[in-house]
Amino acid sequence: MSIIDLKQRPDLTNDFKLSTYYAQFDTLLSELSKKNLPAETITFINERVERINASSFVGNDLRKLIKQEQTAILKQVEKAHKIAPKNHYRNLWMLLGFTAFGLPIGVTFGLSIGNIGLMAVGLPIGMAIGAAVGSSMDKKALAEGRQLDIEIKY
Repeated sequence: MSIIDLKQRPDLTNDFKLSTYYAQFDTLLSELSKKNLPAETITFINERVERINASSFVGNDLRKLIKQEQTAILKQVEKAHKIAPKNHYRNLWMLLGFTAFGLPIGVTFGLSIGNIGLMAVGLPIGMAIGAAVGSSMDKKALAEGRQLDIEIKY
C-alpha cells in the first residue's frame, strides 16, 4: 500500500502563499512515503489527502484545510511512530521552557531582588533551556532515523 499523490491544481499559481503550503504538504507526503509505515497509518494519511483532492475550496479556505490536514497527519505519525519533522522538538520545547522554566525562574529572581518587574529576566533563560532540550531530542531522533527531511513552516 502506498500514499496517494496530491492532485495538481492549476489555480495555485496566482496565490504564492497557498502554493507554498501546497508544495510543503506534497513534500511531506513524499517524505512519509520513504518511511516504512504500517497499513493503518497509510490509510489515515490517504483519507486526509483524499479530503484535499476532493475539495472544491480555493484561496484561504483551501489553505486552512491543508494546514488542518497536515497537522492531523503530523500528530498521528508523531504519536504512533515517534516520527517528527526537523526542529519539531526544538520548537515544542522552546515554548515549554519559556513557560515551565522561565516563569518560575523569573518569579524567583524578581521576588529575591524585591522587584517583581524583573520577572521577565527568567523568560529568555527558560527559552534557552527549552531550545537546548529540544535540539538534543531532535538530534536523537535524527540518529535513530525518526526524523523527516522537512521543516514545517506555518
